[in-house]
Amino acid sequence: MSTNGRGVNFEVHPIAGRIGAEVVGVRLSGELESATVEEIRGTLLKYKVIFFRGQTHLDEPSHEAFGRLLGNIVPHPTVPSVKGTEAVLNIDGTNGNRAIAWHTDVTFVDAYPQMSILRALVVPTRGGDTVWANTAAAYHSLPPKLREISDKLWAVHSNAYDYSVPSANLKPEALRRYFEVFSSTVYETEHPVVRVHPETQERTLVLGAFVQKFVDLPKADSRTLFNLIQSYVTRVENTVRWRWSVGDVAIWDNRATQHAAVDDYDDQPRLHRRVTVAGDVPVSIDGRRSVTRKREVRASTIAAAAAS
Repeated sequence: MSTNGRGVNFEVHPIAGRIGAEVVGVRLSGELESATVEEIRGTLLKYKVIFFRGQTHLDEPSHEAFGRLLGNIVPHPTVPSVKGTEAVLNIDGTNGNRAIAWHTDVTFVDAYPQMSILRALVVPTRGGDTVWANTAAAYHSLPPKLREISDKLWAVHSNAYDYSVPSANLKPEALRRYFEVFSSTVYETEHPVVRVHPETQERTLVLGAFVQKFVDLPKADSRTLFNLIQSYVTRVENTVRWRWSVGDVAIWDNRATQHAAVDDYDDQPRLHRRVTVAGDVPVSIDGRRSVTRKREVRASTIAAAAAS
């Protein structure tokens, strides 16, 4: 049982050893008391990703309203929001959006979201889980020499890469259409590989599938070093896996996690909706801030983005 002395009571059940907890006894909405919201935030900071079962009452307006209690909600920078909403992203596993590569949401921009709130509408009868990794635990798992190298590295992140493929279960045309929209504006942003979390002061790794290369290193060498450091993120002991049911909600600290969907549900339908909360520009351990170096609108894909 979690209580903060202000009459806020709900149960917190840790799931894995280093990440993840289920919260029981909260009905999510835009009408929660501030003390409850702060307790949820504190639980999130501790466990990195938290899960709520049975939130089938949520719809797009109440999903956004709850998100606003946690901060300013922001739309995806390239993919249009669900019609009639400010910042609800449709994540449909049948249209190319499977997100099966390990990633942190939207790191191709400088101030990427601080948290994501994902709601399950349709789930496969089997498969389709999501796995999260604790990037603070991963940083502390690094050998001292590799940690020292990571502390000084900067990486170029870009969305000129389709993090939702390859998948043998999707038609090439669906993938092509999705990628055209996803990369309708191409970003390139330099982030420190190690950022200081603004609330917990933990050091977390900023890597994932949007990384193109490390600054001042050739691509081939960057890939070798990336694979080494990234392997500490995805070690089983740093992860938690969630089996979805309709009405489940997952909230994760996007500054301290990576995640990936498991592509094992063939052609079964899988539909989620996501709201993201605005984040801050990452700061390295020596006080430097991330910077976007490129923002280029692709004229040939504007029509595709508008039509989707």
